[in-house]
Amino acid sequence: MSKGENTRARILDEAMNQVSVRGMAGVSLGDLATALGLSKSGVLKHFQSMEALQDALVDSMIARFTAAIWAPAEPLEPGRERLDAIFERDLAWTDGESVKGGCPLTATAIELDDQPGPLRDKLKAAQIRWARTLQREFQVLRPDIDEEAARTMAFQLKGIILAYSHSRRMLDDEAARAQAKAAWRSLVGAA
Repeated sequence: MSKGENTRARILDEAMNQVSVRGMAGVSLGDLATALGLSKSGVLKHFQSMEALQDALVDSMIARFTAAIWAPAEPLEPGRERLDAIFERDLAWTDGESVKGGCPLTATAIELDDQPGPLRDKLKAAQIRWARTLQREFQVLRPDIDEEAARTMAFQLKGIILAYSHSRRMLDDEAARAQAKAAWRSLVGAA
């Protein structure tokens, strides 16, 4: 990796950490520059504009999520084994295993959900792809269900993760993980 590529990666890593704590709008060139010991123009030269940086940041968040959640699960047996791994990895991701403030995609989705534009479109497309992946896994788990039921199960999984994030991160609920696991067992049952 060249020096420029390394600096670009460092900028994206720091921006992702800041987004996970403050949201996309809370990340400024000045904050990034200060955290990395660069000038604002030093940060900007790697992206040409704040919009380009945000676009690269969304790509980086999606790639990091994929590497943290899907990549370890993909080689496993489809269905329950893979879904269990996805669930456990998603809890770890929410806990901030990869970035200090928890899931930057959730923070960004909440911020962009009512703001039309290319960042929202990119994030929405990635979230739809992920939901379809989960639906396929639930249909392997439960071959007796139709597409709509698999979609509902994927929705419920996302709901468990969001509830876990809220309880653990916002409410400091020490029982949140046990509750999330109980909800997960209830969702997947003995299948």
